[in-house]
Amino acid sequence: MENMGTITEVKVKMSDPTALGVFGLAIVTLVAASQKMGWTTGVEYVLPWAIFLGSLAQIWASIIDFKNNNYFGAIALGIYGLFWMGVAAHWAISLGWIGELSPAADPRQLAVAFFGYMIFSLFIMVAAFEIHTVMAAILVLINILFFSLGMATLGINHELFATIAAYTEFLISLLGFYLCGATFLNNFFGRTVLSLGKPLGLIAKGPIELKNKKAIKVAENM
Repeated sequence: MENMGTITEVKVKMSDPTALGVFGLAIVTLVAASQKMGWTTGVEYVLPWAIFLGSLAQIWASIIDFKNNNYFGAIALGIYGLFWMGVAAHWAISLGWIGELSPAADPRQLAVAFFGYMIFSLFIMVAAFEIHTVMAAILVLINILFFSLGMATLGINHELFATIAAYTEFLISLLGFYLCGATFLNNFFGRTVLSLGKPLGLIAKGPIELKNKKAIKVAENM
């Protein structure tokens, strides 16, 4: 009988990247909101924050969450990180940085992307209600933001929806800063310094989730 080798699974536990990813979201929405609210003008200087904070910081945090088996953070941060990369590319194209626009170029395609992101954000919002209150509030505002941006981009009651989008994005930024700070302090001190609120507890997680948690615990103890 062949000697069966012992297989040892090694799990590398990395730090929680939530504060990093959410900080990226908070900064880029603050800078973008300043333009929408008329405090600043143009999008040229918004681009660096969209690329490095809105996109790369969130994608980096998403990769770490994938390694930590944090499903919500991995998917949410990755999806919104890619969103800001797409928006940055759209702005660069509209500014003519990539080349001259063709007569057929239609900026309303961005509105389609906004509505597409809103559709999936509705699913993320359902899960966010089972994370904590602050995350739930951010996702509610994100859905309002995507709808308002889509309508404004299509030119439907532009002034109203542009105003709603501006203030919604600003509120997302403020909540993002709070979530970032609370996550950092709570993790650093190992206790609740700033409360994030409780999950609603309306949808119970199934046996697959429990099985995954047991598997992770076994791997960590090996």
